[in-house]
Amino acid sequence: MKEFFLSLKEVTVKTGGKTVLQNINLHIGHDEQWLISGPSGSGKTVLAHVLSGRQFYSGKINTPFGDLSEFFQSVVLVEQQHLFKDSSNQSNFYYQQRFNSCDAESSITVRKELSIGKEEEMAPLHETSIMPLVLLLKMEPLLDEPLIQLSNGEQKRLQIIKALIQNPKLLILDQPFSGLDPEGRRLLHELIIQLQQRGLKMILFGPLHEIPECFTHIAILEKGVLVSVAAKKDQLSVREQRPGQVLRSKVLNTTGGMAQADFEYAVRMVDTSIRYGGKEILSHIYWELRKGDRCCISGPNGSGKSTLLSLISGDNPQAYANEIYLFDRRRGRGESIWDIKKRIGFVSPEMHQFFDPNASCFQAIGSGFFDTIGLFRPLSGRQSAIILQWLDIFGLTDKSDQPLSQLSAGQKRWVLLARALIKNPPLLVLDEPCQGLDDDQTDFFRDLIDQFCADYGTTLLYVSHNSYDVPSCVNQNFHLENGSLYGL
Repeated sequence: MKEFFLSLKEVTVKTGGKTVLQNINLHIGHDEQWLISGPSGSGKTVLAHVLSGRQFYSGKINTPFGDLSEFFQSVVLVEQQHLFKDSSNQSNFYYQQRFNSCDAESSITVRKELSIGKEEEMAPLHETSIMPLVLLLKMEPLLDEPLIQLSNGEQKRLQIIKALIQNPKLLILDQPFSGLDPEGRRLLHELIIQLQQRGLKMILFGPLHEIPECFTHIAILEKGVLVSVAAKKDQLSVREQRPGQVLRSKVLNTTGGMAQADFEYAVRMVDTSIRYGGKEILSHIYWELRKGDRCCISGPNGSGKSTLLSLISGDNPQAYANEIYLFDRRRGRGESIWDIKKRIGFVSPEMHQFFDPNASCFQAIGSGFFDTIGLFRPLSGRQSAIILQWLDIFGLTDKSDQPLSQLSAGQKRWVLLARALIKNPPLLVLDEPCQGLDDDQTDFFRDLIDQFCADYGTTLLYVSHNSYDVPSCVNQNFHLENGSLYGL
Protein backbone atom coordinates (compact mmCIF):
# COMPACT_ATOMS: atom_id res chain seq x y z
CA MET A 1 0.00 0.00 0.00
CA LYS A 2 1.34 3.44 -0.87
CA GLU A 3 2.27 5.89 1.87
CA PHE A 4 -0.88 7.13 3.56
CA PHE A 5 -2.03 9.93 5.83
CA LEU A 6 -4.97 8.07 7.35
CA SER A 7 -6.26 4.52 6.93
CA LEU A 8 -9.58 3.06 8.12
CA LYS A 9 -10.12 -0.70 8.14
CA GLU A 10 -13.48 -2.33 8.90
CA VAL A 11 -14.57 0.67 10.98
CA THR A 12 -18.06 0.05 12.39
CA VAL A 13 -20.24 2.11 14.72
CA LYS A 14 -23.28 0.79 16.57
CA THR A 15 -25.55 2.93 18.74
CA GLY A 16 -28.66 1.75 20.53
CA GLY A 17 -28.39 -1.66 18.90
CA LYS A 18 -28.40 -0.12 15.43
CA THR A 19 -25.48 -0.17 12.99
CA VAL A 20 -24.79 3.42 11.92
CA LEU A 21 -21.51 2.78 10.05
CA GLN A 22 -20.64 -0.64 8.65
CA ASN A 23 -17.17 -1.89 7.66
CA ILE A 24 -15.76 1.42 6.42
CA ASN A 25 -12.49 0.93 4.52
CA LEU A 26 -10.79 4.13 3.40
CA HIS A 27 -7.18 5.04 2.64
CA ILE A 28 -6.25 8.72 2.37
CA GLY A 29 -2.88 9.61 0.89
CA HIS A 30 -0.66 12.49 1.96
CA ASP A 31 -1.29 14.35 -1.29
CA GLU A 32 -5.08 13.80 -1.32
CA GLN A 33 -7.97 16.00 -0.17
CA TRP A 34 -11.27 14.17 0.31
CA LEU A 35 -14.94 15.10 0.11
CA ILE A 36 -17.32 12.63 1.78
CA SER A 37 -20.87 13.02 0.54
CA GLY A 38 -24.15 11.15 0.65
CA PRO A 39 -27.84 11.51 1.47
CA SER A 40 -29.01 12.97 4.76
CA GLY A 41 -28.91 10.33 7.49
CA SER A 42 -26.25 8.25 5.74
CA GLY A 43 -23.77 8.55 8.64
CA LYS A 44 -21.57 11.45 7.52
CA THR A 45 -21.54 13.28 10.83
CA VAL A 46 -20.93 10.04 12.75
CA LEU A 47 -17.92 9.34 10.52
CA ALA A 48 -16.67 12.90 11.12
CA HIS A 49 -16.88 12.22 14.86
CA VAL A 50 -14.97 8.94 14.43
CA LEU A 51 -12.16 10.69 12.53
CA SER A 52 -11.89 13.37 15.23
CA GLY A 53 -11.79 10.89 18.11
CA ARG A 54 -15.25 11.76 19.44
CA GLN A 55 -17.06 8.50 18.64
CA PHE A 56 -16.43 4.95 19.87
CA TYR A 57 -15.94 2.47 17.03
CA SER A 58 -14.74 -1.03 16.27
CA GLY A 59 -12.14 -1.75 13.61
CA LYS A 60 -8.81 -0.01 13.08
CA ILE A 61 -7.61 3.50 12.28
CA ASN A 62 -3.92 3.92 11.45
CA THR A 63 -1.75 6.95 10.85
CA PRO A 64 1.98 7.26 10.28
CA PHE A 65 2.17 9.78 13.15
CA GLY A 66 2.54 7.37 16.06
CA ASP A 67 0.03 7.06 18.87
CA LEU A 68 -3.56 7.44 17.63
CA SER A 69 -4.73 9.32 20.72
CA GLU A 70 -2.04 11.95 20.13
CA PHE A 71 -3.12 12.21 16.50
CA PHE A 72 -6.73 12.83 17.54
CA GLN A 73 -5.54 15.72 19.69
CA SER A 74 -4.24 17.39 16.53
CA VAL A 75 -7.55 16.95 14.67
CA VAL A 76 -10.04 19.83 14.74
CA LEU A 77 -13.66 19.34 13.72
CA VAL A 78 -15.90 22.25 12.72
CA GLU A 79 -19.42 21.03 13.49
CA GLN A 80 -22.58 21.88 11.56
CA GLN A 81 -24.11 23.59 14.60
CA HIS A 82 -22.21 26.27 16.53
CA LEU A 83 -22.15 26.33 20.33
CA PHE A 84 -20.78 29.18 22.42
CA LYS A 85 -20.78 30.35 26.02
CA ASP A 86 -21.65 33.63 27.71
CA SER A 87 -19.48 35.78 29.96
CA SER A 88 -20.25 33.43 32.88
CA ASN A 89 -19.03 30.39 30.90
CA GLN A 90 -22.59 29.11 30.54
CA SER A 91 -24.44 27.90 27.42
CA ASN A 92 -27.96 28.58 28.67
CA PHE A 93 -29.12 30.58 25.67
CA TYR A 94 -32.73 30.33 24.56
CA TYR A 95 -34.59 30.55 21.28
CA GLN A 96 -35.67 34.23 21.26
CA GLN A 97 -32.61 35.53 23.14
CA ARG A 98 -30.89 36.81 20.01
CA PHE A 99 -33.70 39.33 19.50
CA ASN A 100 -33.70 40.70 23.06
CA SER A 101 -31.09 43.44 23.03
CA CYS A 102 -30.70 43.53 26.83
CA ASP A 103 -29.52 39.91 26.81
CA ALA A 104 -26.62 40.73 24.49
CA GLU A 105 -24.74 42.05 27.53
CA SER A 106 -24.28 38.50 28.83
CA SER A 107 -22.70 37.33 25.57
CA ILE A 108 -18.98 37.77 25.03
CA THR A 109 -17.75 39.51 21.89
CA VAL A 110 -16.05 38.03 18.85
CA ARG A 111 -12.82 39.74 19.92
CA LYS A 112 -12.87 38.04 23.33
CA GLU A 113 -13.84 34.69 21.81
CA LEU A 114 -10.75 34.89 19.61
CA SER A 115 -8.67 36.36 22.47
CA ILE A 116 -7.61 39.30 20.32
CA GLY A 117 -6.63 42.26 22.46
CA LYS A 118 -6.76 45.70 20.90
CA GLU A 119 -3.00 46.02 21.54
CA GLU A 120 -2.04 42.59 20.22
CA GLU A 121 -4.19 42.26 17.11
CA MET A 122 -1.22 41.54 14.85
CA ALA A 123 0.62 39.20 17.24
CA PRO A 124 1.59 36.02 15.37
CA LEU A 125 0.17 32.69 16.47
CA HIS A 126 1.86 29.49 15.26
CA GLU A 127 2.91 30.10 11.65
CA THR A 128 0.42 32.85 11.02
CA SER A 129 -1.60 35.46 12.90
CA ILE A 130 -5.27 35.57 13.67
CA MET A 131 -5.92 38.85 11.94
CA PRO A 132 -5.21 37.67 8.36
CA LEU A 133 -7.93 35.04 8.83
CA VAL A 134 -10.27 37.65 10.31
CA LEU A 135 -9.61 39.92 7.36
CA LEU A 136 -9.92 37.18 4.75
CA LEU A 137 -13.29 36.04 6.10
CA LYS A 138 -14.40 39.67 6.55
CA MET A 139 -15.00 39.40 10.28
CA GLU A 140 -13.10 42.55 11.28
CA PRO A 141 -16.25 44.77 11.45
CA LEU A 142 -17.76 42.20 13.85
CA LEU A 143 -14.91 41.96 16.38
CA ASP A 144 -16.81 43.94 19.03
CA GLU A 145 -20.22 42.37 18.34
CA PRO A 146 -21.74 39.99 20.95
CA LEU A 147 -21.69 36.40 19.74
CA ILE A 148 -25.42 36.10 20.22
CA GLN A 149 -26.04 38.88 17.69
CA LEU A 150 -24.16 37.13 14.88
CA SER A 151 -26.10 35.58 12.03
CA ASN A 152 -25.90 31.88 11.31
CA GLY A 153 -23.40 32.45 8.49
CA GLU A 154 -21.25 34.79 10.59
CA GLN A 155 -21.15 32.17 13.34
CA LYS A 156 -19.92 29.60 10.80
CA ARG A 157 -17.08 31.86 9.69
CA LEU A 158 -16.11 32.45 13.33
CA GLN A 159 -15.98 28.71 14.04
CA ILE A 160 -13.67 28.19 11.06
CA ILE A 161 -11.29 30.89 12.33
CA LYS A 162 -11.29 29.31 15.81
CA ALA A 163 -10.44 25.94 14.28
CA LEU A 164 -7.55 27.25 12.20
CA ILE A 165 -5.82 29.11 15.03
CA GLN A 166 -5.44 25.73 16.79
CA ASN A 167 -2.94 24.79 14.05
CA PRO A 168 -4.53 21.40 13.30
CA LYS A 169 -2.79 18.52 11.58
CA LEU A 170 -6.18 17.56 10.10
CA LEU A 171 -9.13 19.93 9.66
CA ILE A 172 -12.55 18.28 9.32
CA LEU A 173 -15.36 20.48 8.02
CA ASP A 174 -18.92 19.17 8.42
CA GLN A 175 -21.25 21.02 6.01
CA PRO A 176 -19.07 24.18 6.13
CA PHE A 177 -20.97 26.03 3.38
CA SER A 178 -24.36 25.63 5.06
CA GLY A 179 -25.74 29.02 6.08
CA LEU A 180 -23.15 31.06 4.16
CA ASP A 181 -24.24 33.67 1.66
CA PRO A 182 -22.67 33.63 -1.85
CA GLU A 183 -19.83 35.92 -0.78
CA GLY A 184 -19.17 33.80 2.30
CA ARG A 185 -19.04 30.64 0.19
CA ARG A 186 -16.66 32.29 -2.26
CA LEU A 187 -14.37 33.41 0.58
CA LEU A 188 -14.39 29.93 2.11
CA HIS A 189 -13.49 28.34 -1.24
CA GLU A 190 -10.55 30.78 -1.50
CA LEU A 191 -9.46 29.98 2.06
CA ILE A 192 -9.59 26.21 1.45
CA ILE A 193 -7.38 26.59 -1.62
CA GLN A 194 -4.87 28.67 0.36
CA LEU A 195 -4.82 26.13 3.18
CA GLN A 196 -4.27 23.28 0.73
CA GLN A 197 -1.37 25.17 -0.83
CA ARG A 198 0.17 25.57 2.63
CA GLY A 199 -0.04 21.82 3.18
CA LEU A 200 -3.01 21.52 5.55
CA LYS A 201 -4.84 18.21 5.27
CA MET A 202 -8.65 18.59 5.10
CA ILE A 203 -11.64 16.27 4.95
CA LEU A 204 -14.91 17.89 3.98
CA PHE A 205 -18.39 16.45 4.55
CA GLY A 206 -21.01 17.98 2.28
CA PRO A 207 -22.84 17.98 -1.05
CA LEU A 208 -21.14 17.26 -4.36
CA HIS A 209 -22.02 20.63 -5.86
CA GLU A 210 -19.88 22.43 -3.24
CA ILE A 211 -16.67 20.43 -3.71
CA PRO A 212 -13.67 22.80 -3.61
CA GLU A 213 -11.52 22.99 -6.71
CA CYS A 214 -8.41 21.64 -4.95
CA PHE A 215 -10.08 18.45 -3.67
CA THR A 216 -8.95 15.28 -5.39
CA HIS A 217 -11.17 12.42 -4.18
CA ILE A 218 -14.81 11.68 -3.40
CA ALA A 219 -16.41 9.00 -1.23
CA ILE A 220 -20.15 8.36 -1.04
CA LEU A 221 -21.94 7.04 2.05
CA GLU A 222 -25.39 5.47 1.86
CA LYS A 223 -27.10 4.03 4.92
CA GLY A 224 -23.80 3.73 6.75
CA VAL A 225 -22.01 1.92 3.92
CA LEU A 226 -19.23 3.36 1.77
CA VAL A 227 -20.71 2.60 -1.66
CA SER A 228 -18.34 4.55 -3.96
CA VAL A 229 -14.77 5.79 -3.76
CA ALA A 230 -13.05 7.50 -6.67
CA ALA A 231 -10.82 10.31 -7.81
CA LYS A 232 -12.81 13.43 -8.60
CA LYS A 233 -11.71 13.32 -12.23
CA ASP A 234 -13.52 9.99 -12.64
CA GLN A 235 -16.87 11.81 -12.40
CA LEU A 236 -18.39 9.73 -9.68
CA SER A 237 -22.11 9.11 -10.17
CA VAL A 238 -24.35 9.16 -7.13
CA ARG A 239 -27.45 7.05 -6.65
CA GLU A 240 -30.53 9.18 -6.47
CA GLN A 241 -32.05 9.28 -2.99
CA ARG A 242 -35.47 10.91 -2.81
CA PRO A 243 -37.97 10.62 0.03
CA GLY A 244 -40.53 9.49 -2.51
CA GLN A 245 -42.95 11.32 -4.73
CA VAL A 246 -45.60 13.25 -2.84
CA LEU A 247 -49.01 12.18 -4.00
CA ARG A 248 -51.52 15.00 -4.29
CA SER A 249 -54.08 13.06 -2.29
CA LYS A 250 -51.50 12.48 0.46
CA VAL A 251 -50.89 16.17 0.99
CA LEU A 252 -54.60 16.97 0.83
CA ASN A 253 -55.26 14.47 3.63
CA THR A 254 -52.49 15.66 5.93
CA THR A 255 -53.72 19.16 6.75
CA GLY A 256 -55.30 20.05 10.03
CA GLY A 257 -58.09 21.81 8.20
CA MET A 258 -57.40 25.36 9.39
CA ALA A 259 -59.71 27.74 7.55
CA GLN A 260 -57.90 30.27 5.43
CA ALA A 261 -58.39 33.51 7.32
CA ASP A 262 -59.96 36.51 5.64
CA PHE A 263 -57.33 39.23 5.37
CA GLU A 264 -55.87 41.56 2.75
CA TYR A 265 -52.30 41.86 4.02
CA ALA A 266 -50.43 39.07 5.80
CA VAL A 267 -47.71 41.58 6.70
CA ARG A 268 -47.48 45.34 6.45
CA MET A 269 -44.57 47.35 7.85
CA VAL A 270 -44.63 51.16 8.00
CA ASP A 271 -41.35 52.98 8.65
CA THR A 272 -40.00 50.06 10.68
CA SER A 273 -36.54 50.36 12.24
CA ILE A 274 -34.66 48.08 14.61
CA ARG A 275 -31.59 49.04 16.60
CA TYR A 276 -29.40 47.14 19.04
CA GLY A 277 -27.21 49.49 21.05
CA GLY A 278 -25.64 51.84 18.54
CA LYS A 279 -26.14 49.54 15.57
CA GLU A 280 -29.13 49.93 13.26
CA ILE A 281 -30.20 46.57 11.82
CA LEU A 282 -33.33 47.64 9.92
CA SER A 283 -33.78 51.19 8.67
CA HIS A 284 -37.17 52.69 7.76
CA ILE A 285 -38.67 49.59 6.17
CA TYR A 286 -41.87 50.06 4.15
CA TRP A 287 -43.06 46.68 2.95
CA GLU A 288 -46.26 44.77 2.23
CA LEU A 289 -47.02 41.08 1.76
CA ARG A 290 -50.52 40.55 0.40
CA LYS A 291 -52.63 37.45 0.84
CA GLY A 292 -51.52 34.84 -1.72
CA ASP A 293 -48.13 36.44 -2.42
CA ARG A 294 -45.09 34.16 -2.54
CA CYS A 295 -42.07 36.26 -1.65
CA CYS A 296 -38.36 35.46 -1.37
CA ILE A 297 -35.99 37.69 0.60
CA SER A 298 -32.23 37.42 0.04
CA GLY A 299 -29.30 39.28 1.51
CA PRO A 300 -25.80 38.76 2.91
CA ASN A 301 -25.09 37.19 6.29
CA GLY A 302 -25.85 39.70 9.04
CA SER A 303 -28.09 41.90 6.88
CA GLY A 304 -31.07 41.52 9.25
CA LYS A 305 -33.17 38.86 7.54
CA SER A 306 -33.76 36.85 10.71
CA THR A 307 -34.49 40.05 12.62
CA LEU A 308 -37.12 40.99 10.03
CA LEU A 309 -38.76 37.58 10.37
CA SER A 310 -38.70 37.78 14.17
CA LEU A 311 -40.96 40.83 13.96
CA ILE A 312 -43.49 38.70 12.09
CA SER A 313 -43.25 35.50 14.13
CA GLY A 314 -43.83 37.28 17.45
CA ASP A 315 -40.32 36.64 18.79
CA ASN A 316 -38.99 40.22 18.81
CA PRO A 317 -40.25 42.67 21.48
CA GLN A 318 -39.24 45.65 19.36
CA ALA A 319 -42.25 44.91 17.14
CA TYR A 320 -44.36 46.86 19.64
CA ALA A 321 -42.26 49.99 19.11
CA ASN A 322 -42.99 49.97 15.38
CA GLU A 323 -46.04 50.21 13.12
CA ILE A 324 -46.43 46.61 12.02
CA TYR A 325 -49.65 44.93 10.89
CA LEU A 326 -50.17 41.16 10.78
CA PHE A 327 -53.31 39.87 9.08
CA ASP A 328 -54.60 43.47 8.93
CA ARG A 329 -54.24 43.99 12.69
CA ARG A 330 -51.62 46.26 14.19
CA ARG A 331 -49.22 44.68 16.67
CA GLY A 332 -49.79 45.77 20.24
CA ARG A 333 -53.57 46.12 19.96
CA GLY A 334 -54.43 43.40 22.46
CA GLU A 335 -53.43 40.24 20.58
CA SER A 336 -51.29 37.63 22.34
CA ILE A 337 -48.20 36.04 20.88
CA TRP A 338 -50.26 32.86 20.48
CA ASP A 339 -52.85 34.73 18.39
CA ILE A 340 -50.01 35.55 16.00
CA LYS A 341 -48.31 32.17 15.95
CA LYS A 342 -51.47 30.14 15.33
CA ARG A 343 -51.71 31.58 11.80
CA ILE A 344 -48.04 31.10 10.93
CA GLY A 345 -46.02 28.00 10.07
CA PHE A 346 -42.41 28.82 10.86
CA VAL A 347 -38.95 27.25 10.67
CA SER A 348 -35.49 28.81 11.05
CA PRO A 349 -31.86 27.89 11.85
CA GLU A 350 -32.43 29.18 15.40
CA MET A 351 -35.40 26.86 15.88
CA HIS A 352 -33.28 23.99 14.54
CA GLN A 353 -30.58 24.78 17.10
CA PHE A 354 -32.72 25.41 20.18
CA PHE A 355 -35.60 22.94 19.78
CA ASP A 356 -35.83 20.44 22.64
CA PRO A 357 -33.40 17.66 21.60
CA ASN A 358 -35.20 15.14 23.83
CA ALA A 359 -38.52 15.51 22.00
CA SER A 360 -39.38 12.58 19.77
CA CYS A 361 -40.11 13.10 16.08
CA PHE A 362 -43.79 12.48 16.76
CA GLN A 363 -43.88 15.02 19.61
CA ALA A 364 -41.91 17.66 17.71
CA ILE A 365 -44.21 17.53 14.69
CA GLY A 366 -47.29 17.49 16.92
CA SER A 367 -46.12 20.63 18.74
CA GLY A 368 -46.85 22.51 15.52
CA PHE A 369 -50.56 22.30 16.33
CA PHE A 370 -49.91 24.42 19.44
CA ASP A 371 -46.89 26.52 18.32
CA THR A 372 -44.77 25.40 21.28
CA ILE A 373 -41.12 24.29 21.38
CA GLY A 374 -42.11 20.82 22.56
CA LEU A 375 -45.40 18.98 23.07
CA PHE A 376 -47.13 19.85 26.36
CA ARG A 377 -50.79 19.11 25.54
CA PRO A 378 -52.65 15.91 24.60
CA LEU A 379 -53.38 15.24 20.95
CA SER A 380 -56.69 14.24 19.44
CA GLY A 381 -57.00 11.07 17.40
CA ARG A 382 -57.29 13.16 14.24
CA GLN A 383 -54.13 15.11 15.06
CA SER A 384 -52.19 11.92 15.78
CA ALA A 385 -53.27 10.50 12.42
CA ILE A 386 -52.09 13.64 10.63
CA ILE A 387 -48.68 13.40 12.32
CA LEU A 388 -48.31 9.82 11.11
CA GLN A 389 -49.13 10.90 7.56
CA TRP A 390 -46.42 13.59 7.62
CA LEU A 391 -43.91 11.10 9.01
CA ASP A 392 -44.76 8.90 6.02
CA ILE A 393 -44.37 11.72 3.50
CA PHE A 394 -40.89 12.59 4.80
CA GLY A 395 -39.79 8.96 5.13
CA LEU A 396 -39.53 9.16 8.92
CA THR A 397 -42.07 6.55 10.00
CA ASP A 398 -39.39 4.36 11.55
CA LYS A 399 -38.02 7.41 13.43
CA SER A 400 -41.34 8.32 15.08
CA ASP A 401 -40.23 7.57 18.65
CA GLN A 402 -36.59 8.62 18.25
CA PRO A 403 -35.48 11.84 19.99
CA LEU A 404 -34.28 14.65 17.75
CA SER A 405 -30.80 14.29 19.26
CA GLN A 406 -30.42 10.94 17.49
CA LEU A 407 -31.33 12.26 14.04
CA SER A 408 -29.08 13.63 11.33
CA ALA A 409 -29.26 17.36 10.64
CA GLY A 410 -31.33 16.70 7.50
CA GLN A 411 -33.78 14.41 9.29
CA LYS A 412 -34.23 16.95 12.08
CA ARG A 413 -34.92 19.62 9.46
CA TRP A 414 -37.57 17.35 7.90
CA VAL A 415 -39.26 17.10 11.31
CA LEU A 416 -39.34 20.87 11.80
CA LEU A 417 -40.61 21.43 8.26
CA ALA A 418 -43.45 18.98 8.92
CA ARG A 419 -44.15 20.89 12.14
CA ALA A 420 -44.47 24.12 10.16
CA LEU A 421 -46.87 22.61 7.61
CA ILE A 422 -49.03 20.43 9.83
CA LYS A 423 -51.77 22.94 10.70
CA ASN A 424 -52.11 24.30 7.14
CA PRO A 425 -51.36 27.90 8.19
CA PRO A 426 -52.42 30.93 6.11
CA LEU A 427 -48.78 32.16 6.19
CA LEU A 428 -45.62 30.06 5.85
CA VAL A 429 -42.40 31.75 7.00
CA LEU A 430 -39.41 29.62 6.02
CA ASP A 431 -35.96 30.89 6.96
CA GLU A 432 -33.23 28.92 5.14
CA PRO A 433 -35.42 25.78 5.26
CA CYS A 434 -33.09 23.66 3.12
CA GLN A 435 -30.04 23.91 5.38
CA GLY A 436 -28.95 20.37 6.23
CA LEU A 437 -30.86 18.80 3.33
CA ASP A 438 -29.07 16.98 0.54
CA ASP A 439 -29.64 17.95 -3.10
CA ASP A 440 -32.44 15.44 -3.74
CA GLN A 441 -34.24 16.38 -0.53
CA THR A 442 -34.03 20.03 -1.57
CA ASP A 443 -35.65 19.20 -4.93
CA PHE A 444 -38.35 17.24 -3.11
CA PHE A 445 -39.02 20.09 -0.67
CA ARG A 446 -39.30 22.69 -3.45
CA ASP A 447 -41.89 20.53 -5.19
CA LEU A 448 -43.78 20.04 -1.93
CA ILE A 449 -43.99 23.78 -1.20
CA ASP A 450 -45.11 24.48 -4.78
CA GLN A 451 -47.89 21.93 -4.43
CA PHE A 452 -48.89 23.09 -0.94
CA CYS A 453 -49.19 26.73 -1.99
CA ALA A 454 -51.13 25.80 -5.15
CA ASP A 455 -53.58 23.58 -3.26
CA TYR A 456 -54.33 26.01 -0.43
CA GLY A 457 -53.48 29.49 -1.69
CA THR A 458 -50.91 29.75 1.12
CA THR A 459 -49.01 33.02 1.50
CA LEU A 460 -45.28 32.32 1.51
CA LEU A 461 -42.32 34.26 2.90
CA TYR A 462 -39.11 32.43 1.98
CA VAL A 463 -35.57 33.41 2.95
CA SER A 464 -32.60 31.85 1.19
CA HIS A 465 -29.05 32.56 0.10
CA ASN A 466 -29.28 30.10 -2.77
CA SER A 467 -31.47 30.59 -5.83
CA TYR A 468 -31.53 26.83 -6.56
CA ASP A 469 -33.54 26.01 -3.43
CA VAL A 470 -36.24 28.65 -4.01
CA PRO A 471 -39.64 27.15 -4.99
CA SER A 472 -40.90 28.01 -8.48
CA CYS A 473 -44.13 29.43 -7.00
CA VAL A 474 -42.21 32.48 -5.72
CA ASN A 475 -43.48 35.55 -7.60
CA GLN A 476 -41.75 38.37 -5.70
CA ASN A 477 -38.09 38.88 -4.84
CA PHE A 478 -36.64 41.37 -2.37
CA HIS A 479 -33.08 42.03 -1.21
CA LEU A 480 -32.13 43.20 2.28
CA GLU A 481 -28.76 44.90 2.76
CA ASN A 482 -27.43 47.73 4.93
CA GLY A 483 -30.78 47.89 6.70
CA SER A 484 -32.78 48.59 3.53
CA LEU A 485 -35.26 46.31 1.75
CA TYR A 486 -35.82 46.75 -1.96
CA GLY A 487 -37.47 44.82 -4.78
CA LEU A 488 -35.54 42.99 -7.50
